[in-house]
Amino acid sequence: MASGMTSPELPMELPYDFLKKITNDFAKDREISGSPFGTLYKGIVPDSGREMAVKKLQENAPMPPDKTFKKEVTNVMALKHENIVQIVGYCSEMSKKLVQFDKRYIQADITESLICYEYLPNGSLKENLFGPKETKFVSQKEDWDTRFKIIKGICQGLHFLHTLDIPIIHMDLKPESILLDANMVPKIADFALSRVFGQEQTRICTQTVVGSYGYMAPEYLYRGEISAQSDIYSLGLMIIEITTKEQNCPDEKQPSARKFIEKVQNTWKPENIPSKYSSLDSEGLAEVRRCIEIGLECVNIDRKFRPSIEKIVARLNGIY
Repeated sequence: MASGMTSPELPMELPYDFLKKITNDFAKDREISGSPFGTLYKGIVPDSGREMAVKKLQENAPMPPDKTFKKEVTNVMALKHENIVQIVGYCSEMSKKLVQFDKRYIQADITESLICYEYLPNGSLKENLFGPKETKFVSQKEDWDTRFKIIKGICQGLHFLHTLDIPIIHMDLKPESILLDANMVPKIADFALSRVFGQEQTRICTQTVVGSYGYMAPEYLYRGEISAQSDIYSLGLMIIEITTKEQNCPDEKQPSARKFIEKVQNTWKPENIPSKYSSLDSEGLAEVRRCIEIGLECVNIDRKFRPSIEKIVARLNGIY
């Protein structure tokens, strides 16, 4: 096993009725976030008051729920790392449901697929960067220190995934798939599209391109090529967003975010950075410059020119 991975401690299989109960029957006011793959709810265990996040997979998701469920549970449940969200339980149970068929309702057996994670009170990175939870810090230095810590944490989590004995490629990195704990430590979540690479395998091709507009690497988007560099492209966009505080707004006409990238290249030149972070000292400004440089290298159209995650982590740590 790769370093950073402890012995697998498989999560519990939980009854569907229990998950219904702790989420108040998947009540609207318990919703944390939603995606095409499923809705995340806050669950509270009545006796202990323990909190967990319960993801209920959609029946009409872009990929079949059973396939999504299997990928997420099997790819992630044994992983132990500070920057990877921890699965604490799961449920795959048949239930009776009224469904419409040929203009009438019939009772059908539906497999309910749910995954339970550790509960992270600060929600998603997107909420904290651009949404209702947008963090207001007393000083610019405190703000930058937190942003830099988040960037480094995401990169450490991705380094762990990419350097496992059997690497995992996430394939859907974006601010919504990064969750923050009470201390603003980032954890990579949402592994529904993740791919496991075999020994010596560095690239695979698919005819089914599924992902988030604005974060997909061009070689995946247009040719179905999947490699570790697919994640590096998405990572670069997030590093740029966190550093510049400018939002990459997905656009169907610009699915790989070229317009956003060009704007950053034009407005975040090295000579402009001191005016944008006016109260940072020379060390802080050097960190900002380094993050902009790394982010822009990560979004190179040619994947061969993107840095590896090992090099990114070394540069963030000031090794070179």
